Amino acid sequence: MTLQFEHLMLERRQFLGHSAMGVGTAALASLLNPELRAESPETESRAKRVIYLFMHGGPSQMDLFDQKPHLSKLQGTELPASVRMNQRLTGMTSKQKSFPVASSVFKFRRHGQSGASLSELLPHLGEVADDVCLIKSMHTEAINHDPAVTYLQTGHQLPGRPSLGSWASYGLGSENQNLPAFVVLLSRGSAARPDDPLHSRLWGSAFLPSNHQGVSFRSSGDPALYLSNPPGIDAATRRRMLDGLAQLNRKQFAVAGDPEINTRIAQFELANRMQTSVPELTDLSGETKETFDMYGVDARRPGTFAANCLQARRMAERGVRFIQLYHRGWDQHYNLPSDLRLQCRDVDQPSAALIKDLKQRGLLEDTLIVWGGEFGRTIYSQGKLETNNYGRDHHGRCFTMWLAGGGIKPGITFGETDNFSYNVASNPVHVHDLNATILHCLGVDHKKLTFKFKGRQYRLTDVHGNVVHDVLA
Repeated sequence: MTLQFEHLMLERRQFLGHSAMGVGTAALASLLNPELRAESPETESRAKRVIYLFMHGGPSQMDLFDQKPHLSKLQGTELPASVRMNQRLTGMTSKQKSFPVASSVFKFRRHGQSGASLSELLPHLGEVADDVCLIKSMHTEAINHDPAVTYLQTGHQLPGRPSLGSWASYGLGSENQNLPAFVVLLSRGSAARPDDPLHSRLWGSAFLPSNHQGVSFRSSGDPALYLSNPPGIDAATRRRMLDGLAQLNRKQFAVAGDPEINTRIAQFELANRMQTSVPELTDLSGETKETFDMYGVDARRPGTFAANCLQARRMAERGVRFIQLYHRGWDQHYNLPSDLRLQCRDVDQPSAALIKDLKQRGLLEDTLIVWGGEFGRTIYSQGKLETNNYGRDHHGRCFTMWLAGGGIKPGITFGETDNFSYNVASNPVHVHDLNATILHCLGVDHKKLTFKFKGRQYRLTDVHGNVVHDVLA
């Protein structure tokens, strides 16, 4: 039985190899020359690239963006059942006997000509309020971190789908053949919880060719793993090794016909070019004192959110297609007032500086910035409500994100929530709608960007999603 099975598998591989040969050769040519792979945008494109500032854990919308001043009069009272409507709760608060309203302890004020109302924790964002589009009516079905982050980043709550950055790389290719099309930078917030993991599958390519996966840069040692040659290996020796390896891989492709083999060849070549391009990219010694001052005191410390924002601007200048920054620490189930201050201190000035920096360099108009987390927080307190302290549980029914640049209408607020910041009251924007809009800004029709896998055409937005035209410039 085993011999018969192996014989059948060999025949299958030979068939696939012969049938895929023509396609595979063309694929290798396009992989080795990204200019050939990048497709023309299907719609009018305003953005050439995306910088996605992801606040992992779920920022509290009513403490940062969604002001509800009248709730101070309802402090400590029971959240009306007519507002909750028996909606699903997490296991952390579903057994609570009481759901007391916790109004925000933070003051709000209006900024700019737009009059955007922002928390006192975001003074720097207030300086660029007229460049920002606030979307207060985001919503998602997911109420726990892993499915919610996976949903927002891949369009599905279960693992196994390509990430947004991978779809962008697959659809548009790279503008710089010496750098990855999709780069990921991680930072840990000042209030980071010990149990807020981020999995590499969130920037993975899943069933797309593996050259579209995100490349995670590190804050110490080599920016990317194995960037430096080991002792005893110089550039000429490395070149000979790669040429020999490519020959072996081409022979293997002739036998197996697996397109992923050609992807591997292309990735080895990119890695070789990155040995020169990445050190130049990550060397901040040429940045001015004024630039460092604009991003804040942490900008000189590798691995901080501020330093990563500065790196993101440098990547945007060099044509990296999709730049993903993850900042941990926003899961404030307790001690929210103190922890939220710490998190905002990490991100407020660098986020605003990124907008200013891109704008003064003429890059904001074709760079789309996205800021937000996987969901929001509840208006009721998790656990005991104290005079100046409270926590909030996960809440997917409504939350706030903001966008800037890259074809987005500046200085507007879109969508509203109810009086308790618990449900969307007008202009709902679903996870799929946001992703459809991001792709639209890049000039891609989210319904046409598909990949056939296991007999089905898959797309980022599954079978849902509508472009939110009202937020487009």
